[in-house]
Amino acid sequence: MQRHETRQLAVTRPIKTLHVRAISAKAQAGLLQAGGLAIPCRIGRTGRTCLKREGDGATPVGSFKLVQGYYRQGHFIRKPSLLPQRPLKQSDGWCDESADRNYNRLVRLPYPAGHEELFRNDGIYDVVITLDHNQRPRVKKLGSAVFFHLNRDAKSPTAGCVAISRADMARLLPRLSRKTRIVVKA
Repeated sequence: MQRHETRQLAVTRPIKTLHVRAISAKAQAGLLQAGGLAIPCRIGRTGRTCLKREGDGATPVGSFKLVQGYYRQGHFIRKPSLLPQRPLKQSDGWCDESADRNYNRLVRLPYPAGHEELFRNDGIYDVVITLDHNQRPRVKKLGSAVFFHLNRDAKSPTAGCVAISRADMARLLPRLSRKTRIVVKA
């Protein structure tokens, strides 16, 4: 019995770092390494960049903390996690208008400035985790809505986020916390 308990603890031990490596310089596909797992992932349609700009379609290079998880009730079974999670509301949006005072923040819809809807029908935000990219300090035009979320399919790039399959996200969620970092390699 004690052997089983030790084994179970090892499975649920939090992951400290998720390493993202692209297949090539301008690749839209990559490999996310988490502990002993190697998970296929999708990144931005223009690859990676060291100088992120709003709307460039690139995934920023760097090390980012996981901040908050959201899930769509009825579309994804909530997994226990050390990462704070809450259900998405139809009124959830993310401001991507760099001139707005709420740039790169959660906003309530309808919202007058440019924004992204988080309650989507395509399934990519059935689980979405916000990262601390360009949050403190927030700098205008240096990128917003850089998330860790579900991929649309095995071949579609993101708009600058990191995305994995639904099954892989379900496996990772119990091992994620606010201490987990996602590191996108140059």
